[in-house]
Amino acid sequence: MTTKVTVIPSTIDPLTQLPRNSKEKIKVAAYARVSTNTEEQNSSYEAQVSYYQNYIENKYEWAFVGVYADEGISGTNTKRRASFNRMIEDALDGKINLIITKSISRFARNTLDTIKFVRKLKDKGVEVFFEKENLWTLDSKSELILTIMASIAQEESRSISQNVTWGKRVSFQNGKVSFAYSRFLGYEKKDGKIVIVEEEAKVVRLIYRMFLVEGQTPIAIRNYLTEQGIKSAANATWRAHVVLSILTNEKYKGDALLQKKYTENFLEQKMVKNTGQVPQYYVENSHPAIIDKDMWEMVQIEIKRRREMVGGFSSANIFAGKIKCADCGGYYGRKTWHSNSKYRRSIYRCNKKYEEGKDKCKTPHLSEEEIKEKFLNAYNITIKDRERVKNDLKEVLKLITSTKGIDKEIKEIDAELIILTESINKLIQDNSKTKSGIDEFDKRLKELRIRYDDLRTRKEELSNLKRENSAKSYRIKKFIANLEKSTDKLKDWNSELWMLTVEIATVYRDKRIKFKFYDGIVNK
Repeated sequence: MTTKVTVIPSTIDPLTQLPRNSKEKIKVAAYARVSTNTEEQNSSYEAQVSYYQNYIENKYEWAFVGVYADEGISGTNTKRRASFNRMIEDALDGKINLIITKSISRFARNTLDTIKFVRKLKDKGVEVFFEKENLWTLDSKSELILTIMASIAQEESRSISQNVTWGKRVSFQNGKVSFAYSRFLGYEKKDGKIVIVEEEAKVVRLIYRMFLVEGQTPIAIRNYLTEQGIKSAANATWRAHVVLSILTNEKYKGDALLQKKYTENFLEQKMVKNTGQVPQYYVENSHPAIIDKDMWEMVQIEIKRRREMVGGFSSANIFAGKIKCADCGGYYGRKTWHSNSKYRRSIYRCNKKYEEGKDKCKTPHLSEEEIKEKFLNAYNITIKDRERVKNDLKEVLKLITSTKGIDKEIKEIDAELIILTESINKLIQDNSKTKSGIDEFDKRLKELRIRYDDLRTRKEELSNLKRENSAKSYRIKKFIANLEKSTDKLKDWNSELWMLTVEIATVYRDKRIKFKFYDGIVNK
């Protein structure tokens, strides 16, 4: 018998995935994207939307679904492109048969993303047409061409990213500072300049005062701001870490540390903390200050002091971390006696007094009234000779506020660090070209790194000294101001004066307290 073959024609168009001779129109959408939020790019965005709408509606066999567009978003990664992701979902749900876009680089500059989404769409019979490349993705020849072109687009993106990064670093080197104003309390940009928003600046000053002068914690400050209905930046909810970030941000003293973060991967556009991978730039007096520099430095010292306190710091106890035991060096803490009776009262004693394995401290416990009385006595003894004390402190102030020597040494260290970095890099590069002299290479590399680490340590020491001097300067200025205001001896307890003047109070066995004030005066 003769074999007979009958051809049964396909009823589905392989390009449109619709029945042949179907009167149903192809559902067509367009994707448009502009890279920045500048005014010029906005007009480009509007033009693209208008162009695609007219282009699709003028095709009889096409039904216009809509234009999906993302403004001001990088194309290197699709995670943050809301309209793009919505378009893909709609296409996979059968709402779109054909997507038109200007070019592969507009669709995605990441090769993997491009191929991944094109293949997903092809599996559902959805085609993408790239105008610039004249490429239809359901065409059998498109896969190889698409891969090559997407790779080229990715390299273009890498080049653009490098150029943008280079431009930013040049701006940093020139001391050009910019803020994320919508999320930065106290400042705004006006006529191209950074200016203070006074109503918001009052909140910043309140936060610094509550922390340093009133001894409040970031949590206590957060609670107060929330209870008072005081608004944060962008009307966000107050958090303790937000308060702490305000207390530690150098921009509030009029300086700016640039490139705290950098883009680790241009495809992911992921920002990571800069811990030395790329240069940083510190710009002094780059804009108006909300907080006095000395006060800002004092806050940093206080933050460090509280973090190092054994047992933690409590804003409910103004004496926390200020009173020490002369016997063992431990801090005095508040204890409650007879807590369940009418004789209940609070006293202060050494926290280590009854620790196991230690000799019992012989220093006595003290009542709050006794501490306050002894402080008033010590302070009044100091102000008896206020004129001499003031003059002495002003001389001390002149010495510690002069940082020319420190600044000069830091500058010299920075210059040598740059040279050492270049020497290390050159040594590594030269060694990679030859296999000989490994021992000599290791020896030289070790020498350079030891010198580099020594310089970094010295720079840190100088920076800390400068900070401590600024903090001490703030305390001395406050002490002098209090002396000038005081006409008679201090009669009533003043918690602000306690916080601003007392560095440490040491308790001895005979209940004597030696007060060390921040101005360097020791009063027994």
